[in-house]
Amino acid sequence: MNTANRWLFVVIALLSIAGIVVSSVSLHHHYGTSQGSFCDLSATFNCDIVNRSVYSTIAGIPDALIGILGYGALLVFSTLRRHDAQTPAILLAGSLVGLGFALYLTYIEKYVLATWCILCLSSLTLISLITITSAGVVINSKRRA
Repeated sequence: MNTANRWLFVVIALLSIAGIVVSSVSLHHHYGTSQGSFCDLSATFNCDIVNRSVYSTIAGIPDALIGILGYGALLVFSTLRRHDAQTPAILLAGSLVGLGFALYLTYIEKYVLATWCILCLSSLTLISLITITSAGVVINSKRRA
């Protein structure tokens, strides 16, 4: 493995850990019964409205739990499985799926709920950065092949 990819895997791992933290806080708010403090900023910035809406679950599974599992998988591939030949493609595919999911949820926030969630926007930023970094791993891997 080249030095550039080694550092890119570290970046993906760190961003994945941050994603797990953000998704865990979101999951806590999803099941919470009291109003959040830092997330309830106004009528247009309110994580509680987003995290407790009908769009906060898929088939009964909280979106935040899906995020934790997705970021966890990206963390595993960027650390324990980073030497596998197929890992760059898996990271890129997984992050693209996560980015698509995050963009769908962002659409729901803007056009359906008309309320933004800072945690969701943070997750969108993290998965976007992971996707870009994963693309870098794929490009570097093809150059070395």
